[in-house]
Amino acid sequence: MLECIPETLIARSTGKINPAKTCQPIGAMYAALGIHRCLPHSHGSQGCCAYHRMHLARHFREPVLASSSSFTEGASVFGGAANLKTSIKNVFQIYNPEIMAVHTTCLSETIGDDLPNILKQSEIPEGMVVIHVNTPSYQGSHITGFSGMVKAMVSYLAVSDGGEKKDQLNVIPGFVNPGDMREIRRIVSELGVKTIMFPDTSNVLDAPLTSTYDMYPEGGVTIAEIRDSANSSATIALGAFASNDAADLLQEKFGVTGIPLKLPIGLKATDEFIVAVKDWFGVDVPVSLATERGQVVDTLIDTNIHYQGKTVAIFGDPDHVIAMTEFVLTMGMAPKYILTGTPGKRFDTEIQKLLKEAKIEGSRVKAEGDLLELHQWIREDPVDLLIGTTYGKYIARKEDIPLVRFGFPVLDRAVHPLMPVVGYRGCLRLIEQISNALLDRRDRDCLDEDYELVL
Repeated sequence: MLECIPETLIARSTGKINPAKTCQPIGAMYAALGIHRCLPHSHGSQGCCAYHRMHLARHFREPVLASSSSFTEGASVFGGAANLKTSIKNVFQIYNPEIMAVHTTCLSETIGDDLPNILKQSEIPEGMVVIHVNTPSYQGSHITGFSGMVKAMVSYLAVSDGGEKKDQLNVIPGFVNPGDMREIRRIVSELGVKTIMFPDTSNVLDAPLTSTYDMYPEGGVTIAEIRDSANSSATIALGAFASNDAADLLQEKFGVTGIPLKLPIGLKATDEFIVAVKDWFGVDVPVSLATERGQVVDTLIDTNIHYQGKTVAIFGDPDHVIAMTEFVLTMGMAPKYILTGTPGKRFDTEIQKLLKEAKIEGSRVKAEGDLLELHQWIREDPVDLLIGTTYGKYIARKEDIPLVRFGFPVLDRAVHPLMPVVGYRGCLRLIEQISNALLDRRDRDCLDEDYELVL
């Protein structure tokens, strides 16, 4: 992170400094871990695979297993076909997964390896499966890599039985933590609807510690479930950037109705998610969920004084930032700067729509931005609160602004991946974090004789 930020804005036509994203293979690897007994495979050098595993392991604080084609100079010049064929043979013999999920890297993409043809020529054991997605790191972000791998799950695995659609729901949860996936599944279960969620990293990257080692934990969506997703009556895609492509392919190939929604972060987005399930399946909302919603409304009223009118800067993954922007507007806060590192015109459109409805003017919104630019905006005109990933702490420290850690990655706080930010329970957690961050700042700055008045 740069220690010295100029007082004036730097004019840049190219290049990114501290981008608010990471690379496609990380997203593809994370999605693959959400399949039961799946071993992600990085088609490139060992160094790429090691970095991607490390980055995920630092966030989730769990071991992240993946194999590599282990490119050396020869493969880098003449192509990695032989490496991948050997890898497939060795992985199934030694590690015995049910499925390998292959993603490319900068190196294999630059030399132009033709994965579909290589896989056709490979010796894949009977009953085992290999899927692939192209994920050059110099395009997109970890979100587009995640989206591509989920789409590959549908492309390779989904199969219609030709009969009537089943009374079941596909849920594509987006790039969220296992604690969020667990909460999404709980909400749909409370509504009494059968669900196929894919990918599903709950009980994989938040698996309990037991007395025995199991390379493949119990969690993850099964291959059979992904195949059966073609027979569901509808697919709810949570987050346009991470989930829509797979839902669109299910609708195009198999006629499974796609229902695109925001990530259910915040009161309004959670309401929309529950109502969509309720209306499609004709079920009633149980008292348990109504009670949870009532607690959120009550808490918003009780704590409103702490954050009403406060200005905020939000950065991170586009689906997270869109939903969080809507929530802070619901809370009565004013988003001044909204930024994501992932490219896509839809981001600006969605954010501008939310700001217009809330009659907020003068905000800066940018897709494919970086944290140097965000830092410059904040230095030019400060905000009361910063919401984003661990990398926001450098801006928060430099400009003395409280930070609420949110999204991916969070590398310097514990238990984060297990605690949901989706649903009504997630609303309460976010209200707590935002309120307490601002209260901590007031406590720090107030005079001793005024301390009691802060509360």
